[in-house]
Amino acid sequence: MERREVLRLSAVAGAAGALTLGRVSFADAAPADGRPGGGLGEQTRRVTGHLPTGAPDFVYLPVEVPQGVREIAVSYTYDRPAVPEGTAGNACDIGIFDERGTALGGAGFRGWSGGARTEFFLRADDATPGYLPGPINAGTWHIALGPYTVAPQGLSYDVTVTLRYGPRGHTPPPVHPPERARGRGRAWYRGDSHLHSVHSDGGRTPAEIAALARAAGLDFLTTTEHNTTSSHRAWEGLWGDDLLILTGEEITTRNGHVVAMGTDPGVFLDWRYRARDNAFGRYARAVRRAGGLVIPAHPHATCIGCNWKFGLNDADAVEVWNGPYTPDDEVTLAEWDNTLVAHAQGRADWLPAVGHSDAHRDPDVVGLPQTVVLADDLSRRALLDGIRAGRVWIAESAKVDLAFSVTGAHGEHAGIGERLDVPGASEVTARLKVTGAPGCTASFVTDQGRLHSAPLPPSGDGTLSWRTTPDNAAYLRAEVRHPATTPGLPGPMAAMTNPVFLGRRC
Repeated sequence: MERREVLRLSAVAGAAGALTLGRVSFADAAPADGRPGGGLGEQTRRVTGHLPTGAPDFVYLPVEVPQGVREIAVSYTYDRPAVPEGTAGNACDIGIFDERGTALGGAGFRGWSGGARTEFFLRADDATPGYLPGPINAGTWHIALGPYTVAPQGLSYDVTVTLRYGPRGHTPPPVHPPERARGRGRAWYRGDSHLHSVHSDGGRTPAEIAALARAAGLDFLTTTEHNTTSSHRAWEGLWGDDLLILTGEEITTRNGHVVAMGTDPGVFLDWRYRARDNAFGRYARAVRRAGGLVIPAHPHATCIGCNWKFGLNDADAVEVWNGPYTPDDEVTLAEWDNTLVAHAQGRADWLPAVGHSDAHRDPDVVGLPQTVVLADDLSRRALLDGIRAGRVWIAESAKVDLAFSVTGAHGEHAGIGERLDVPGASEVTARLKVTGAPGCTASFVTDQGRLHSAPLPPSGDGTLSWRTTPDNAAYLRAEVRHPATTPGLPGPMAAMTNPVFLGRRC
């Protein structure tokens, strides 16, 4: 059975939220033997339609699911007409909500694959990666189409829904990673907290990612799939005393992406809003209620929908380095650096800087870069506390190590993320020790910019010292960079620290 939906522009003009189509019913199949589905074993319905430019962000296709369904299977296609250079073509995501509804932040979420898959299934004991296994209860389910971009010609879609009947099966309880590993007590721990697997648009399995994390010298990682929690249960047997696995999500909105790091396993965090909806604060609080950190990801990335439009008032940290260091990271770093003076003057809190690989598939490198956190132990709470406090530096790999501190004339001492509380005219000494960075230059950066630099020895191991005063520098932070590759820009980053703030609090 096929149904055609044609949406006129007037029906959706100016819409930025959602549109619900007509219901798909399976009730018209005549029972052959009194059993649901007419004894046929499965039923299929096909819906085709057309969305014009200006279509809403989400289009819901209600599906009436009767009793006795064992499995729901969905497949879809859409057209990709040629468009002029510089014009966005068609891109349409897909997901599904169960009989509990589509309310924002509600309980009905059952999976999302974005544009990574053209088909998926759900049943009690299993589901396609990106989707949550569980009972197929009777009621109105909703297939969610997300027309991410629509060509000038519009977007024609074709959705096929198949219901398979039979015993429902058993949903095994999820097994989630523990919140603590053995660790080394209070120490610097290396991690990568922005990673993708086959549970969203990545090409690697969790087992492959865990092996690469260990090879990269990481102590922890965070699983952060786009708009789904299906990976939270996928790491059984992959953690150990040497590797802590945290759960999270990359909340992927139309106005930017945010890493929800270290949230409670299984907690779904919604993404169906834009900056103009003035809703981000509410969902940032939901991340914190789930025990996680709010970290805007790649704020100046060039992909459609990737630029961060929500502001930083509700953030806990900011991802200034995403994957191999590029000019958009340089822009993010400069923007972040510009915010530090307000804190140095006591006018605002500050956001620690972090770095993540955002690795999806080969040749993406897990642990390029990695965030190095001073934490009391290797546990979720201790790591998040360390990041929140700014006890963090970022490295391109485990081969690079550093130590950075600032001392006063009378033995006062402050480390990364701390304040050296001394009078404005008193002399302070910054000291940076670096290993594993051959060919690089080490620098100190203040609110006046990069004020002292020196090349490291050929071995890549060296120490840099510099004296200044709080009157001359509101803060000090360190950078280690490779030689420049882009005219007009400094070289790619090898390592960088969060600041040490100088002087009395105002």
